[in-house]
Amino acid sequence: MSTPEAAAAVKCAPSKNLNVGFPHFANAKEVYAYLREITQPGGEFVVRNFVGVVEDISPEASLVETDLFPRGALEYYTQKNMGWEYTEEECKQWQLNERGGAQGDYREGMQKKIANVIDCLRTEPLSKRAVIPIPFNSEGSETVDWTDQGQNKCCRELHLYLEDGKLKCTGLVRMQNANIFVKNIHFFATLIDHVAKELKVPVGEYTHW
Repeated sequence: MSTPEAAAAVKCAPSKNLNVGFPHFANAKEVYAYLREITQPGGEFVVRNFVGVVEDISPEASLVETDLFPRGALEYYTQKNMGWEYTEEECKQWQLNERGGAQGDYREGMQKKIANVIDCLRTEPLSKRAVIPIPFNSEGSETVDWTDQGQNKCCRELHLYLEDGKLKCTGLVRMQNANIFVKNIHFFATLIDHVAKELKVPVGEYTHW
């Protein structure tokens, strides 16, 4: 477990983080409530160009249950997107197209991507190249096809960096559907927590674009 003293000793890239000017939320539950508030009830609950900072991005604080995503479904999709093992029974119980389909499936190559980020920040703590790209895992972006949901992932990239002695993250999504937000944020939180434990550093805030 990391300590304040250990965190203070972590080498971090000098930077000016302008996320202080964005709306700040205590946790994912507050973000979800806000997204539902500002979108029209009865619609798709879509928000474009939303930016918010989540102060507590721990996995438990980022578990927001809804009718579409009870705890079991959230944990299943996170397990799947992390590239971890899951059972056929779990798939039959929780897998639904309404919960994201191919555009919300991030698992391909995810373990290699996570290992790359860990290696990057261990080797060069000042690096700005600790990124996890989500789409185009096996082909270049010149093959982009708007009809292929598997190419058009909701999340485009996660950028992880060391700042103030903590691991922080910025996530980029093409748009924000409030209903799917709860699935994405639990996955992001779990991934960030996993990387922080491997690096033996505490977790800082998460910025959501």
